[in-house]
Amino acid sequence: MSLEQKLEQDFGTIPDLVRYHAEEAPDRIVLVDEARQVTYREFDVLCDRIATTLQCAHIAPQSAIAACASSSIEYAALFLGALRAGIAVSPLAPSSTPESLAVMVADCGSPLLFFDASTEPVLREVDAKVTRVTLDGSAGGKPFAEWLMPESAKPKPVQIEPSWPFNIIYSSGTTGVPKGIVQSHGMRWQHVRRANLFGYGPDAVSIISTPLYSNTTLVSFFPTLALGGTAVLMSKFDASKFIDLAEKHRATHAMLVPVQYSRIMTLPDFGKHDLSSFRMKFSTSAPFNAVLKSDILKRWPGGLVEYYGMTEGGGTCILAAHEFPDKLHTVGRPSEGHDIRLIDENGREVAAGEVGEVVGHSAGMMNGYHNQPSKTAEAEWRDKTGKRFIRTGDVGRFDADGFLQLMDRRKDMIISGGFNIYPSDLEAVIASHPDVAEASVIGVPSEAWGETPVAYVVFRAGSNISAEALREWTNSRLGKTQRVNAVEVVDALPRSAIGKVLKRELRDEWIANGRRA
Repeated sequence: MSLEQKLEQDFGTIPDLVRYHAEEAPDRIVLVDEARQVTYREFDVLCDRIATTLQCAHIAPQSAIAACASSSIEYAALFLGALRAGIAVSPLAPSSTPESLAVMVADCGSPLLFFDASTEPVLREVDAKVTRVTLDGSAGGKPFAEWLMPESAKPKPVQIEPSWPFNIIYSSGTTGVPKGIVQSHGMRWQHVRRANLFGYGPDAVSIISTPLYSNTTLVSFFPTLALGGTAVLMSKFDASKFIDLAEKHRATHAMLVPVQYSRIMTLPDFGKHDLSSFRMKFSTSAPFNAVLKSDILKRWPGGLVEYYGMTEGGGTCILAAHEFPDKLHTVGRPSEGHDIRLIDENGREVAAGEVGEVVGHSAGMMNGYHNQPSKTAEAEWRDKTGKRFIRTGDVGRFDADGFLQLMDRRKDMIISGGFNIYPSDLEAVIASHPDVAEASVIGVPSEAWGETPVAYVVFRAGSNISAEALREWTNSRLGKTQRVNAVEVVDALPRSAIGKVLKRELRDEWIANGRRA
């Protein structure tokens, strides 16, 4: 059966496709990291050894193992090897607190924890009963090479079902107990089939610059391997290093978050690099400024696609920016087969053109939050027929052409004097000032208005405008009810590992310092 025929099936597994490429093109390079590269044949053997070792440790299909490490060939092989044994992987963020990591390891029920020297310091709270394996052979656990079964090891075949858990991705835990998002093999299969439309294939080379614990990464990483391409792993993102690697390896694809694009596009020597090999670039996970999208289209060869969706799944919107340059202020239209609707605060669908919370249904939806049925129920909305949708918490509206324009996160919306203020509207105005590199607007307590907007701003190097002058400039361009109360200048905005601005930290900082608005 050809690869095209396999992809036409309603369901298949990514480990099986890796095996297919190992048989069809054994000497093709599958992975490149900072130390070495491996072929599909070598990678397939390593995946078999891992699957066999896990089976011999009596880890049953549909259970999970945990990993907290930097991107590497060993980490990638661990992921695929576990999947081959029918075991889900819980990739954990090293940026989490030690307490949160301990909670996540316990919640997923993993008897094993895989890590490396870079992440060992944050694992101190994990239960000592959990067996530790060091992917890089460092201290603190059993070296990966010693843990593995011999090269001749072959796992027992496992018949994987579409509903089986593929991975458990945890929320950051910044707003309480982390929630484990259970994604299925069926959901990941849909991602692979979608990727087949964007030029992935045996001659594709993807630069993987975001960490393997992020769903942002996985929606590019797994299709690259499943469709027979080569993935170049960066253990840590650096803008200059990224374009050097892209030029060296003749990269065809990349998934980058907006802040990464911003840093790359501002490199003084960006125009001196040959990036003509790029077919498609992707972005997701954070608001993507229309001005930045336009700059990328002008100066970086290849198409630009923005995905809008959630790790929980549901509906996805896709904006092919190179095809719709007049729609850069939107996140595109619903993907084929995806049902996206807008609802009001009472759960009723809003009329055409009105603002509402985005909810979505598709073949790619999470099973639920691990061990948290009440949280799963809160994340769902059902229409009159009982059809299940995932709530996004985002507020938006569709234009006359069916393109979705996001207003903001519902929880970030500011209610000032009874008026709804969307921070993204204010951020767009502030970011248009030539001296501003980045801006984030939050709502802070106000005795007069209940809440009022405050802007945190990063200035460009060499700027000479004052915070008060920027506030006046901004307010002269805003409606009376939108006006910014204060501008706070900072060296950098607090961000998650995949580039999302941590607005709660800004609010906490404002309140902790006893500021008034």
